[in-house]
Amino acid sequence: MKGLTVGLCIVELYMPQCHSLKEKRQVLRSLKSKVKNKFDVVIAEVGEQDRWHNAVLGVTTLSNDKSKVNGVLDKVVGQIEGVYDVEIIRHHLEFV
Repeated sequence: MKGLTVGLCIVELYMPQCHSLKEKRQVLRSLKSKVKNKFDVVIAEVGEQDRWHNAVLGVTTLSNDKSKVNGVLDKVVGQIEGVYDVEIIRHHLEFV
């Protein structure tokens, strides 16, 4: 059996247009739904839940092919960069 690769991407976001937690939740709900449906990944807010302008998302996927995992997570970051309501401060990939 080939080895299983789990990829985790942590994405730190800045959302200058959000002026309440309600606005932030609406933006994140839409973003997470689009990413999840397009790439079949697990995505969740994992940090900065109480700050209006910032969020930290965790995105994960798995495969028996590390290059496929890397490619999917790179595409997810590209998709998030294409969302006009958010700016990526930084992102980090890890593989297990």
